[in-house]
Amino acid sequence: MSIAKNPSQVTYGGEGSFEQTCVSRDSYLARVREFLDFHIVRGPAAKDHLLYSLLTVWLSRREFEDRTRTEAFRAAHRGAANDKPLYLAPPRFEGFDIIQIVTQS
Repeated sequence: MSIAKNPSQVTYGGEGSFEQTCVSRDSYLARVREFLDFHIVRGPAAKDHLLYSLLTVWLSRREFEDRTRTEAFRAAHRGAANDKPLYLAPPRFEGFDIIQIVTQS
């Protein structure tokens, strides 16, 4: 399995708009068989921004990479440039292969 992480440095005052944009847009993920989970997480506050991360969990890194080449992916991210004033810097993709999962029984 694999995790795709997109950390975003959101400028103060833009938190509400950022969160609303994230939760209200159609990600098209529910229609992707290899997709497992999506999380929007708020992290620590810095002097000039709040850190957020959008995390998606996939059966494999290849499945995620294949998804990035689809029309559904382009549609889900259409208009993202309009949100530019919300960010201190552009989101930076980070990919991780899962080594171990521990769950509550």
